[in-house]
Amino acid sequence: MRQLPLARVIAVAAATLIGLPLAGPALAAVTVTQDSLAPTTMTAGVPAKATLTVHSSSCFTAKTLGVGVRDAAGQNLDFPGNASNVRICPSGVTFTSQSRTLPAGSYTEFGFWQDSANVWHNLPSRTLTVSAAPGPVPGKSLTWSDEFNAPIAWGSTWVGDKTSAYRYGDHNPDDNKLDWLTTGAVGVSGGVATFTAKPSAHVLENGKQAWDTGLLTTEGSTQGFQVRTGDYVETRVKLPSGTGAWPALWTWKDGANEIDSFEYHPDNPHLLELTNHIRPASTYYTDANAVGPDQWVTVGTLFGANSVDWYVNGVKIFSDGTGVGTGWSAYLILNLSLCAGQYHPAPSGSGPITFAVDYVRVYR
Repeated sequence: MRQLPLARVIAVAAATLIGLPLAGPALAAVTVTQDSLAPTTMTAGVPAKATLTVHSSSCFTAKTLGVGVRDAAGQNLDFPGNASNVRICPSGVTFTSQSRTLPAGSYTEFGFWQDSANVWHNLPSRTLTVSAAPGPVPGKSLTWSDEFNAPIAWGSTWVGDKTSAYRYGDHNPDDNKLDWLTTGAVGVSGGVATFTAKPSAHVLENGKQAWDTGLLTTEGSTQGFQVRTGDYVETRVKLPSGTGAWPALWTWKDGANEIDSFEYHPDNPHLLELTNHIRPASTYYTDANAVGPDQWVTVGTLFGANSVDWYVNGVKIFSDGTGVGTGWSAYLILNLSLCAGQYHPAPSGSGPITFAVDYVRVYR
């Protein structure tokens, strides 16, 4: 949707509010009035649909009808699923969008429509307030997240071409990995980040062919976000089915400080590996109903000083009783690695392997 000049927006809104005809030869005798617009409030990370009810002074067909959202910087974050060729009459019509999520904050929300001459008209705006979500752990609230509703913020939120956890920065054959990191391996669409691994033109130091794949880390970004003692991190992921896939959410800093929120290998299709490398403790969690290839699962980790607790689909499933200690902090890493075959099978062919992520959220 194109944003109208401010003067035009004001003129359209004023004409609508007082019931005067909109300017323009195509619809000189037609006015469109916004009768209702919802929601007025949302909770961060919780999907919601918008509804817009309008009526017109006489019947006509609008090419497009939808609900727009702008953040404080003027970025378009419209509700998806605009309606096409909508018949608007004096009796009114109601439009319902598809769902979307938004981070906590204050937004400008408004209805809009497009006439037969392809001119966009913005209806009167209102404030949409998105409150922070309550934490899955009592007493905590959302402090940092990526909902993947916009392209990856390379450099500011995430770094994707290197990590200090890899010996060579962008690859690490020492850890039984075929990874060669590239930002092009992570894309966003429909509120989901998809990691896609493919055979690479690079050859590793051990002579094995690398795979181009994706990694997101907060280390080296301008935000430099770190989780710390007492934080709860949660992600919702679609586990891969491709042989050799090795997705994980973990932490890293100064050559250590590693907590594995989860690791997964499709050759153990119903098992998650959960590990505290700081004060060593681990478990294999098996659940044929919640964990499986091509299946969505929510995994959370509470970094307690005296115990790290793991959650699957909102239920605590393991407490290690050792914790991370006070004053601990580390960067986040979310990635799709490829096994080299020592502990788990390597990729069996050259077809792409994918791993999808709905969100990453940190509660404090």
